[in-house]
Amino acid sequence: MAERSQYEELARQISAIGAVKREMARGLPPECPPASAVVLTLLEKHGEMRTSRLAELMAIDMSVTSRHVTHVADRGWIERRPDPQDGRSRLLRISESGERFLADLSAHTTEVLAAHLHDWSDEDVAQLNALLSRLRTSFGDCRARGGPPHETKTTAPLS
Repeated sequence: MAERSQYEELARQISAIGAVKREMARGLPPECPPASAVVLTLLEKHGEMRTSRLAELMAIDMSVTSRHVTHVADRGWIERRPDPQDGRSRLLRISESGERFLADLSAHTTEVLAAHLHDWSDEDVAQLNALLSRLRTSFGDCRARGGPPHETKTTAPLS
C-alpha cells in the first residue's frame, strides 16, 4: 500500500485535472456546452435510453438532465420518440446529425490532446490510459453508490 503522502499528492493531482478539463472545454463550439457533449457521448456509447437512465449515467438530477436533453434536441443532435413500454416516457437516441457533430468533437478533442501531449511517447500515453482506467475501476460505479464506501470499524466487546 502506498504511503499517506502519495495519496495526498494524488488528491492534489486529481483536483488539478479540473484545469485540464476546463481547457479542453474551451475548445468546444459555443452551441455545445460540456454537458451536451456528455449527452451525445453517452447515447452513442449506450444506445437508445430513457431520460431517467441518462440522468443516472450523468449522475445528475432529472430536471437538469431534461434541460440538457432539450438543448441537444433543439439542435437536432438527438431524436425523441415515445417509449412503447410506457407511453408517458420518451426514448432518446443520437441522430445522424448528432453522430456527425460528435465525430467532429471527438476529432477536435484528439487534436487538442495530441497538441498538448506531443512530447509524450506512445508508451506514456498508453500508461496514463491504463492507470486512469484502473483508477475508475477501483472506485467502481460512484454514481450508483452516491459516494465513497465507508469503512466499518469494529471494536472488541467490553467485558
